[in-house]
Amino acid sequence: MHEHEEEVRQRWGQSDAYLESASKTSHYSQEDFAAAKVEQEAATELFVYAFGNGLPIDSSKTQEAVVAHREAITKWFYDCSIEMQKQLAIMYIQDPRFREYYDGRVRGLAQYVHDAITAQ
Repeated sequence: MHEHEEEVRQRWGQSDAYLESASKTSHYSQEDFAAAKVEQEAATELFVYAFGNGLPIDSSKTQEAVVAHREAITKWFYDCSIEMQKQLAIMYIQDPRFREYYDGRVRGLAQYVHDAITAQ
């Protein structure tokens, strides 16, 4: 079981996104989960590149990262609409665990990811 599974179930267990994700992932092998992580990391690296090169949040390269992020979630977990992605972006700056994931790569990345997603 994922280390945060109980928290996720309590917070979003009745949502369509949670139910879709649970249905999809129930059939995943370890290789599937590894492939999902690779795609998510690739999207994060696109943000790292854009941020590290000082690209504006609305630049085409930065917005490519936004799309890659959303598409990875949709492919592996649940249909991630732009509005859903914007809600995730809020969590990325408010939840210390998500902030640490991004800022652990490059200080300030969490806010940049949030701002880029919000700018679409």
